Amino acid sequence: MVIEDERKIANSVKRGLEQESYAVDVAYDGEEGLNSALAAEYDLIVLDRMLPGGIDGLEICREIRKGGIKVPIIMVTAKDQIRDRVSGLDAGADDYLVKPFSFEELLARIRALLRRPAESLGTALVVADLSLDTVTHEVARADKKIHLSRREFSLLEYLLRNAGRVLSKDDIISHVWDFDADVLPNTVEVYMGYLRKKIDRAFKGANLIHTLRGFGYKISE
Repeated sequence: MVIEDERKIANSVKRGLEQESYAVDVAYDGEEGLNSALAAEYDLIVLDRMLPGGIDGLEICREIRKGGIKVPIIMVTAKDQIRDRVSGLDAGADDYLVKPFSFEELLARIRALLRRPAESLGTALVVADLSLDTVTHEVARADKKIHLSRREFSLLEYLLRNAGRVLSKDDIISHVWDFDADVLPNTVEVYMGYLRKKIDRAFKGANLIHTLRGFGYKISE
């Protein structure tokens, strides 16, 4: 989720992250951003400190933490004084980035924060002989490279970050597709079929993607 009132910056960050296979929602004011952050389960929030709508980034941070939501938050702002950074971190932000910033640095910080909930797995996510590198975007099984589309990569990354856990179609849609995307449950089945063809059926080893009828999907040995 990107909460940023400067539309040029917000849309640029959204496009850049989508190029990196992330699904991104955008809010352009504080009220909309807070409502979205409290209503949906995001993996990470990029939050501007100075926002219109009567609610600034500090207040959004506090309200998110009051709600018991542990989503990683990167606060971005033109305020670069030490006291400004301290107030942002004290409000509940996990990281603080001063404008203007490079997209490459933002991306690196996002990757670093997303590794924390996954128990510091590093850049490589591995199940059996299947591996995915979140930095190089290389996917391989049995040392053979696998070429995936951006959506397939996002889906596989989400499965691997939750290896062994059963994920419902709603879970998958909310983490792999944008909020505004018109996605039907059948779409998940279609993309699961694409993944199975590339990482299971193309190899002689045991299948790694499993369907639990009525519950969802999981990836495991």
